[in-house]
Amino acid sequence: MMSLPFYQKFHQQYDHSYRNRDLRTITSQYHEQEKKSSAIYTHGSTAYSSRSSAAHRQESQAFSQGLVASYQQEASGAAKSTLLSAVSQKAASAYDYGYSHGLTDSSLMLEDYSSKFSPQTKRAKKSLLSGEEKENLPSDYMVPIFSGRQVHVSGITDTEEERIKEAAAYIAQRNLLAREEGITTSKQSTVSKQSTSTLHQEEAFEKKSRKVAVREKAERLSLRKTLEETEAFHRKLNEDHLLHAPEFVIKPRSHTVWEKENVKLHCSVSGWPEPRVTWYKNQVPINVHANPGKYIIESRYGMHTLEINTCDFEDTAQYRASAMNVKGELSAYASVVVKRYKGEFDETRFHAGASTMPLSFAVTPYGYASKFEIHFDEKFDVSFGREGETISLGCRVVITPEIKHFQPEIQWYRNGAPVSSSKWVQTHWSGDRATLTFSHLNKEDEGLYTIRVRMGEYYEQYSAYVFVRDADAEIEGAPASPLDVVSLDANKDYIIISWKQPAMDGGSPILGYFIDKCEVGTDSWSQCNDTPVKFARFPVTGLIEGRSYIFRVRAVNKTGIGLPSRVSEPVAALDPAEKARLKSRPSAPWTGQIIVTEEEPTEGIIPGPPTDLSVTEATRSYVVLSWKPPGQRGHEGILYFVEKSEAGTENWQRVNTELPVKSPRFALFDLAEGKSYRFRVRCSNSAGVGEPSEATEVTVVGDKLDIPKAPGKIIPSRNTDTSVIVTWEESKDAKELVGYYIESSIVGSGKWEPCNNNPVKGSRFTCHGLATGQNYIFRVRAVNAAGLSEYSEDSEAIEIKAAIAAPSPPYDITCLESCRDSMVLGWKQPDKSGGAEITGYYVNYREVIDGVPGRWREANIKAVSEEAYKISDLKENTVYQFQVAAMNIAGLGMPSAVSECFKCEEWTIAVPGPPHSLKYSEVRKTSLVLQWKPPIHSGRTPVTGYFVDMKEAKAKDDQWHGLNEAAIKNKYLKVQGLKESTSYVFRVRAINQAGVGKPSDLAGPVVAETHPGTKEVVVSVDDDGVISLNFECDQMTPNSEFIWSKDYVSTEDSSRLEVESKGNKTKLTFKDLGIEDLGIYSCDVTDTDGIASSYMIDEEELKRLLVLSQEHKFPTVPVKSELAVEILEKGQVRFWMQAEKLSGNSKVNYIFNDKEIFEGPKYKMHIDRNSGIIEMFMEKLQDEDEGTYTFQLQDGRATGHSTLVLIGDVYKKLQKEAEFQRQEWIRKQGPHFAEYLSWEVTGECNVLLKCKVANIKKETLIVWYKDEREISVDEKHDFKDGICTLLITEFSKKDAGIYEVILKDDRGKDKSRLKLVDEAFKELMSEVCKKIALSATDLKIQSTAEGIRLYSFVTYYLDDLKVNWSHNETAIKYTDRVKTGVTGEQIWLQINEPTPNDKGKYVMELFDGKTGHLKTVDLSEQAYDEAFAEFQRLKQAAIAEKNRARVLGGLPDVVTIQEGKALNLTCTVWGDPTPEISWLKNEKSLASDDHCNLRLEAGKTAYFTITGVTTSDSGKYGLVVKNKYGSETSDFTISVFIPEEEARLASAKPQKGNKQSK
Repeated sequence: MMSLPFYQKFHQQYDHSYRNRDLRTITSQYHEQEKKSSAIYTHGSTAYSSRSSAAHRQESQAFSQGLVASYQQEASGAAKSTLLSAVSQKAASAYDYGYSHGLTDSSLMLEDYSSKFSPQTKRAKKSLLSGEEKENLPSDYMVPIFSGRQVHVSGITDTEEERIKEAAAYIAQRNLLAREEGITTSKQSTVSKQSTSTLHQEEAFEKKSRKVAVREKAERLSLRKTLEETEAFHRKLNEDHLLHAPEFVIKPRSHTVWEKENVKLHCSVSGWPEPRVTWYKNQVPINVHANPGKYIIESRYGMHTLEINTCDFEDTAQYRASAMNVKGELSAYASVVVKRYKGEFDETRFHAGASTMPLSFAVTPYGYASKFEIHFDEKFDVSFGREGETISLGCRVVITPEIKHFQPEIQWYRNGAPVSSSKWVQTHWSGDRATLTFSHLNKEDEGLYTIRVRMGEYYEQYSAYVFVRDADAEIEGAPASPLDVVSLDANKDYIIISWKQPAMDGGSPILGYFIDKCEVGTDSWSQCNDTPVKFARFPVTGLIEGRSYIFRVRAVNKTGIGLPSRVSEPVAALDPAEKARLKSRPSAPWTGQIIVTEEEPTEGIIPGPPTDLSVTEATRSYVVLSWKPPGQRGHEGILYFVEKSEAGTENWQRVNTELPVKSPRFALFDLAEGKSYRFRVRCSNSAGVGEPSEATEVTVVGDKLDIPKAPGKIIPSRNTDTSVIVTWEESKDAKELVGYYIESSIVGSGKWEPCNNNPVKGSRFTCHGLATGQNYIFRVRAVNAAGLSEYSEDSEAIEIKAAIAAPSPPYDITCLESCRDSMVLGWKQPDKSGGAEITGYYVNYREVIDGVPGRWREANIKAVSEEAYKISDLKENTVYQFQVAAMNIAGLGMPSAVSECFKCEEWTIAVPGPPHSLKYSEVRKTSLVLQWKPPIHSGRTPVTGYFVDMKEAKAKDDQWHGLNEAAIKNKYLKVQGLKESTSYVFRVRAINQAGVGKPSDLAGPVVAETHPGTKEVVVSVDDDGVISLNFECDQMTPNSEFIWSKDYVSTEDSSRLEVESKGNKTKLTFKDLGIEDLGIYSCDVTDTDGIASSYMIDEEELKRLLVLSQEHKFPTVPVKSELAVEILEKGQVRFWMQAEKLSGNSKVNYIFNDKEIFEGPKYKMHIDRNSGIIEMFMEKLQDEDEGTYTFQLQDGRATGHSTLVLIGDVYKKLQKEAEFQRQEWIRKQGPHFAEYLSWEVTGECNVLLKCKVANIKKETLIVWYKDEREISVDEKHDFKDGICTLLITEFSKKDAGIYEVILKDDRGKDKSRLKLVDEAFKELMSEVCKKIALSATDLKIQSTAEGIRLYSFVTYYLDDLKVNWSHNETAIKYTDRVKTGVTGEQIWLQINEPTPNDKGKYVMELFDGKTGHLKTVDLSEQAYDEAFAEFQRLKQAAIAEKNRARVLGGLPDVVTIQEGKALNLTCTVWGDPTPEISWLKNEKSLASDDHCNLRLEAGKTAYFTITGVTTSDSGKYGLVVKNKYGSETSDFTISVFIPEEEARLASAKPQKGNKQSK
């Protein structure tokens, strides 16, 4: 294998590192799964089945023929044609070989055969580089060649939907044409070319030898290896462009057919891995085997088809195509309606095509000539959003008739282009509501949105505009983000990016734009240009061939850089010529490269010069060149070198010195602006560098595209109360115009706001979101890639208000009365008045004879102002139809729909006719007012009343219910108790003596809801006491008027009322409100959506308003607090009152005993007008100050006063309190008690005497006394917390007495006394006892040897705490057997010798003198049994202890006796029964003998006698007493000594001591 050219290095190793390991694993698993899957899927799923090798063989033969023919057109010699024919046959064989061995389209790739066909020797390839350059080149760099069958090349084109398709045989053709150099040709002779070609063809067949056959076999093996390598390479594909979810390119459409006809549903799906498509009928998979011949499911070249044969009525259903792959599932729906023949019909009408059918024609399962009525409720309005926000557009779709399993087709459009779900926008259909949601709003989303709902052949649509405002800038004053970033041109060397300039520049001109790029699959953004570019197009270079990129653009002004635009769609750096060769077959997406190697060619051809070199684009920043490859270039790839020269010179400089150009287009940078240049291009290959092309014309570096001129003649016109239609003259001579930006400004504000953020084309735009009633001016500027034009001249100012149009048609024409020659018609006024008051109606009528209508005639020449009209001069017993048209100042509106047929005849019915002209007003969420007019035909007797019926709009006719049980005489009714957001309809029936007449036409439907901004009538009373009703409306049109009525009858001629209206406010004033003015006053606003409000004045409200009027006529200063007096800290006296409100001109007069007093040494006055507080201060109250005090107020016209009487005991008490406060103040100048002495019982049941002191210092002394005797306190008070305490522990009667504490220092002294005697002591003792009682523990049970004891512990016990015991709620009588007592802190109840009668509940009551505190214990069942058993055990133990044998005394512990002496020991023993005794010596039994006499007398006294002791008697002795209750041992020791031995030992001790002293 030869070494690769230098430009093919690096690529392979870079690609390996670029791929994601997880993605390679997923892709490999998917390919293995695809290989194992079945060729044909049942149950509705489809897949490509491998075509037979014979079919592919036919294709290969056809290809070889086409290959020879195409080559013959280009080749100049017959020899080339002959040899190429053989080569093409081998290529076709290889192509057929791939299919015959089961190779799929997606894996069939062919290797270059050209080098293998050459039998000639190899030679070295010429190089364009020096040796030094060769050494610096990296090794193992491979050039990517993108090709494949059934391979979708994501990122190669601008959109992911475009597929690049290429046949495997064509790859062989391309490789042969590009690289074949081994085929030799003989020199052309002057003889006939045709005969020479024949000779060479014969030689080619004759020279085929074994060597050729071996080579062909080797080539097939090489092909297989290439296929395996290619399939393995698919695992390394670009992650971001390999896998993507299914997407319907073409959705199946709904069909309507007749029975026994066939129908086909088609769809096309994109996605990778290749989605599997499954067909469903009413959500059930279609099984082609269950109904043989009924369904045919096919899939060819990406088009999926479901054919239904011989349709019958059961085939009417909703069909679903479900596309699924590893990335997800997507479904598309279509409905099939099968018409069933129902009687005779005109077949030509249905076979003539859809154009002959009426617009409302549609097909349902219920017939062939029905109509779908499609209505939109809760429609989305003009919407305003901001970049980055989430908004939804939606509306409820109501379709009648409603057909089960027959869903409509919902499609959204933006500016007329369909909108599909993407990462930016999602569509949703819930069954009755369609929603379009923008998850992240962008300015690109701005536009006119339309929802179209199609049912069969009938559809309706609704549109509204969406405006997207700029997001808040991160830097204040920075420009807004650009928009619509797209790729205009892409090749191997550069990609040209374009965008649209933003409408807002942040307040200063935009200096240019920065372009950022990011390789797909990474998050790393890099800036492409160092200096801002002003032109809205820019070629991005420095890209890696075959890689996909996304781009964004940022605008910059002098303040800073704005936010980036939305990123572009991915774009791949590939040559468009390469893309053009990849076509025609379905493919799977990939972005990898195939490394193709070749043998060294035997002979190279230096390429010729390129042709058609031209400058396709020139700006101040760059120049783009384009050319065609040379005709003479050999069979290998060529490279290009671009050269430039300044105009007027022949000094040519190579531009791309570092890396040759691979595409026939190139962008040049770093050219001097304003200079002139010429350009030329050279081709090169391994054979060398060719001659240059012809130089281009002189090109001046600069923008060739001019900024457009400003638009002209800006004309705004009225549209609605919040929008204006702006038109303009388009910019003259504008090239490559992108659109226009429109701005608006309130007159006089000087602030301009954009009306659109996405340029609009055309010369007309509707500006929404304007303030009603304001005057606006507008301006427009054009935009193209060169920039934005100057602003147009400002338009004339226009006031924002709704345009006037003709009214809509009236409706619901009905006959109110019929006579022999006349009829009275009624109708409902139009829904839309056209923005102006309806001035009248015109009625037309026509005769209908035998069902054939005649010509229309005018019934009235002069317009009728009412919604009823009597038509005279009619023919008796003749049938008529009628039309009514409404008129306003804009003109006559469209006539109504033709009424039903009415017969002109005398009505003889006795009951009244229907009321008419029903209307509703004052609609609120729970109420509304219904009004009507009396029937024209009253019957035989006058109408006596009316009945009003109501039902919900969707309810059936049998659900009407009356609102009034008795007939009402009024021609109005306020309906209450409605459910919010519920739709209702109403009707009215009249009654007379003959009965109830037929109901009126329906009023409604009307939804019970309170519209935002709804205001009510407000009553007010002015300063003169005038009473008025006021109403304000913010939704008026220029032609709106206020209409007042009383009891829903106009008050225009009333002499008791006066109406004044100005702007959007109106006032109805009562001249003299009285009883005759009682009623309901309502105000209606004409030319609005039923805006009205009312106010009821009944007798109670009348009284309230008259009182309020009187108060306003003779105003008083409202007083918040009456005059009062209070004593201040120093004994000062403060008189004060507070008014509700005081103005700056208010005055106050101070009166004492009917004489005015003034400020001086005795009186101090103060007024706080903000708070309304009025004060007067006196230092001291004296006897002459007793009397009456009055404050008189005057504030404008309002007056007021407040009086305080201080006489007698009241004054004396106040005077005494003032003196006390003065003394208190004096006392507090030295050390004093802030809180006087008090007591507190602590948790330990001790008594704590405490007081709080203030104003003390270090020298202040505190002394405690009891009964006038000083109490010595161990600790000295530190006064840190200001609290002084004296703790008395175990408080009892001895602690009763009078306690006193004294504070004193050099400033004075203060004392506090606390009496704890008599009742005060009892109260304290009660609290102490209470604390003791609360400290008692729960009762416990204790068994003793005498019985059972119940006990509880307290902190300590006092005799004042009364203890009572009860057993089973009966007080216990204490006896010797049952007794109570206190031992220390234990309170107990002792039950001696308990019996079963002692079982039960015991309660201990501790009475503290006020309250009893109970403690209970249950001595029964197990508790009693356990206690009694323990008692028995203790009792027996006590008896045993009492009667057991024991030694009471007499025996010493040690007996020391002289040898030979007699020893007598005596002791007393006791036990019941009398114990047995035994003696021990040295732990051994000792028996009585002559030497040691042992005896027991009377069972009580034991004797131990030794007549003459010897040394052998020394030892340990023991007396053991024992009976049935126990035993006891008393030990004693006997020590016998010899006197001589003692003397000897005594004398030996001094001698020993003397020796030691020596």
